[in-house]
Amino acid sequence: MRPFSYARPDSLDGALAELAGNQGAPDASAAPVRPVAGGTNLLDLMKADVMRPTRLVDITRLALRGITETGDGGLRLGALSTNAETAWDERVRARYPLLHKAILAGASAQLRNMATNGGNILQRTRCYYFYDTATPCNKRAPGSGCGALTGVNRIHAILGASEHCIATHPSDMAVALAALDATVRVAGPGGERAIPFADFHRLPGDTPHRETTLRPEEVVTAIDLPADNLARHSTYLKARDRASYAFALVSAAVALELEDGVVRGARLALGGVAHKPWRDRDAEALLVGKAPGRAAFAAVADAVLRDAKGHGHNTFKIGLARSVIVRAFEEAAGLEPS
Repeated sequence: MRPFSYARPDSLDGALAELAGNQGAPDASAAPVRPVAGGTNLLDLMKADVMRPTRLVDITRLALRGITETGDGGLRLGALSTNAETAWDERVRARYPLLHKAILAGASAQLRNMATNGGNILQRTRCYYFYDTATPCNKRAPGSGCGALTGVNRIHAILGASEHCIATHPSDMAVALAALDATVRVAGPGGERAIPFADFHRLPGDTPHRETTLRPEEVVTAIDLPADNLARHSTYLKARDRASYAFALVSAAVALELEDGVVRGARLALGGVAHKPWRDRDAEALLVGKAPGRAAFAAVADAVLRDAKGHGHNTFKIGLARSVIVRAFEEAAGLEPS
């Protein structure tokens, strides 16, 4: 691990003053000054010499912890609330069971006790080539190439990838937040911003090192969950190599609004398949007005995966994703799996 300096401000203004040193940095992931809370991803990356911040700003003293009502029936998740606190909050369990299930599907109990909500959505890919500094990686070293394209790519993207990067986003929580149409609240020198979750993470394009729309001098303060009626018919299904601590090969966060035996609304977000949680609202709309059933769910899966592309070792994910989507919708609808 390379040398770094350390600060522990007592206020948000103090933290933003520290992060002001990042102004002019090309993107948040390469910023020299980094906020740290649980540190469950950042510290590993520093030990592996993948990330090299020169200063860490410990934000654990900031008043960004807690889960509160928003006044319109939704919830605000503090950025410094841990994943464990969030998953086991009674309001989250009752009103957003999809999020409860997704968080518990990710990491281990020990990690959930340390990892924060803000850190979870900012965690970086687990691509082998990103972690191996002896190999080319456009995300770690822009312009060096993508080792995964012609290398071992079993865990890599089948949707939204580019010739510059086929890495996937690793978070389970983020997939649920995408399905729930959450909003990320951030603070910076120019004040506060509210970023729709769909706009928070970026596809790789020709700048895969730019992973989010968070600016280098900003910090995540909260995640807002809107009020909805998706609690009754929702689930999170994760296909992985082992039932214990493992990242998703393919996961699906799904929710249905059912009325008189007909779908009135549908949500689907996929994990493990793209650089960000993947949603296709046009495909979701295919279910509206239909009776829930295997044929209708399969049509949605086919629409979502119409542009899916494998890269050799990960081509199996296309068929796996189709099965996961159909199975998740069947589970959410209360149907017996086919």
